[in-house]
Amino acid sequence: MSKRDRVGTRDSGLGTRELLPPRVPSPESRVPIRGLRWWIIGMICLVTIINYIDRQTLSVLAPTIREQFGMSNASYSRVVTTFLLGYTISQALSGKVLDRIGTRAGFLLFVSVWTVASMLHAAARNVAQLSAFRFVLGIGEAGNWPGAAKAVAEWFPIRERAFAMSIFNGGSTIGAVVAPPVIAYVALHYGWRYAFFIGGSLSLVLMTLWFFFFRTPSEHPRLSAQERAYIAAGQVESGDAPTGARRPWLSLFRHRQVWAVIAARFFTDPIWWFLISWLPNYLKSERGFGLAQIGLLAWIPFLFADVGNLSGGAASSLLIRRGWSVDAARKAVLLPSALLIPLGVVTILYTHTDAMAIAGISLVAFAFQSWIVNIHTIPSDTFPKQDVGSVFGIGGTAAGIASMLFTLLVGWVVDRFSYGPVYVMVGAMAPLAAVLFLLIMRRIERVREHAI
Repeated sequence: MSKRDRVGTRDSGLGTRELLPPRVPSPESRVPIRGLRWWIIGMICLVTIINYIDRQTLSVLAPTIREQFGMSNASYSRVVTTFLLGYTISQALSGKVLDRIGTRAGFLLFVSVWTVASMLHAAARNVAQLSAFRFVLGIGEAGNWPGAAKAVAEWFPIRERAFAMSIFNGGSTIGAVVAPPVIAYVALHYGWRYAFFIGGSLSLVLMTLWFFFFRTPSEHPRLSAQERAYIAAGQVESGDAPTGARRPWLSLFRHRQVWAVIAARFFTDPIWWFLISWLPNYLKSERGFGLAQIGLLAWIPFLFADVGNLSGGAASSLLIRRGWSVDAARKAVLLPSALLIPLGVVTILYTHTDAMAIAGISLVAFAFQSWIVNIHTIPSDTFPKQDVGSVFGIGGTAAGIASMLFTLLVGWVVDRFSYGPVYVMVGAMAPLAAVLFLLIMRRIERVREHAI
């Protein structure tokens, strides 16, 4: 019999001995991990890095695979769109699934799907098979963002959420930075098919750690009493205590906060999808880059994207800690970010040097990430955490639909004209999104708790 199961006795005071209950250690008896919430968000950042390595593999290899499969720009746009179709369908469902089964099981489910799909790309022998595998990859990868937003709502008080979101969202830009050189190296030395095993192998390792380490704050045995109280107090202050019921999905559309998120993501997410899906193609066709040069230089805009992501999240969180309202702090970062994107586009269109073109693309990537990290906090800023996954999923669905339409348009425009008109559209979309967001949202404030 183990020590934890051993039954003891004591003197009852009446000349007899009575049994004591088994000594089972409480969760608090285990050594707590200091700052556990930051370890949790760090793990989610690692998941997101792998997500983007898997996602970027096709983009980096696109010039090579297009030549082997004989794909035009329009044909390539349709392959990208199949990923976005799966991604959009999953965005509509993954938030609801995560709200129902929980963050821990939800991540295990969606990461497992995208891991298998990523490895299957190596077996593609034609465009149809490649498209099918991209579709399944999109189904799996979409769960990462509502899952991360839900985890942030569970683990962080509102004053830290934008910065926490920037850490996890930084995984997307770090993955995009890492992907070009790593994927190009593997493809050049071992063949392009082997590159699709990089992310999948890492996913298997990380999800094993996730299974044993991740819990919600109320269940985690390594969370200190002080940190648990700090998280809970921050959520009560923000009206995020889990006292209400989850809203019916359709009822979410009655709230202007949802429509503001839809508008913001519909007109800006296509910018990011254009960068991650078309940048290597642009560098080859417009700038004459080979695969080795793409591997050496295509990561630079994503490094600046990472800086924008971290600085945008940190800036609004700092303003809130200094006493600014959530409404003022978020808007103080959102508006300048939206206005920097057209400036980057002008640089791209009116330069004749590769260095300035990369600089302009880097500015667009920086500004977009500073914008989107704050848009990603809006669901948790405005809804209780039991609804965050669903609201985030709705925004993601709108983003997916817009990105599919824009991707198909890019293929059509580039085949007939050039990348110039595409960049003009990119420059116009961010200011339009900012105007619509302000008009629809008016003030960033919380909705009332839904009664049980």
